[in-house]
Amino acid sequence: MENSIRILIYMHAFFGGVGLLTGFGSVIVKKGSVLHKKMGKLFSISMVISSLNSLPIAWMSNHKNIFLFLIGIFTIYLVLTGNRALKLKKEKYAGKIDLVISGSMIIFSCIMILIGTYRLLNSQSNSILFLFFGGTALFLSSKDFRFYKKLDKVKNVWLIAHTGKMIGALIASVTAFIVAGLQLDNLISWILPTLLGTIYIIYWNRKIA
Repeated sequence: MENSIRILIYMHAFFGGVGLLTGFGSVIVKKGSVLHKKMGKLFSISMVISSLNSLPIAWMSNHKNIFLFLIGIFTIYLVLTGNRALKLKKEKYAGKIDLVISGSMIIFSCIMILIGTYRLLNSQSNSILFLFFGGTALFLSSKDFRFYKKLDKVKNVWLIAHTGKMIGALIASVTAFIVAGLQLDNLISWILPTLLGTIYIIYWNRKIA
């Protein structure tokens, strides 16, 4: 069993590293270029594989961590909706898969908030992290439904959604590197990348608009 866990952890770390490098690469190169698209595709695949590997790890003995399990789901949500935004550019309407992805994230984000509230009331650790990321996930997944209604009405709304979600997934990769790779497991290490990334997302949203 321990060997299986070790393999999953190595795969999680490897694809997470690939996602981190290709994520930064896709941000640096010219947006819309062939290289940007190729790096973006590799980033998406790597992040999904890495996050999928983290889900069973978070439930295995001596590795149980409900917070990391929920963060893994949140990361997969960001990548999927970020890529779906590109398809919705042409389709102009949200399909069942979009509603399921966003609706599921709303449920999981509410679970995060409930766990965070319970832990806060009982003075348990990581309560702020559950509330912070649960609130962020709830805000983004709820916002999806407003985005779906604007597809054929607001210019470049798909690009704003795509940029925000993919940068959000990159933020998750950076946070994982800081916390797991550099072993800086504290509140600032978890939250600071999101705060800085949010500023970058706001900058790009205004530039696109």
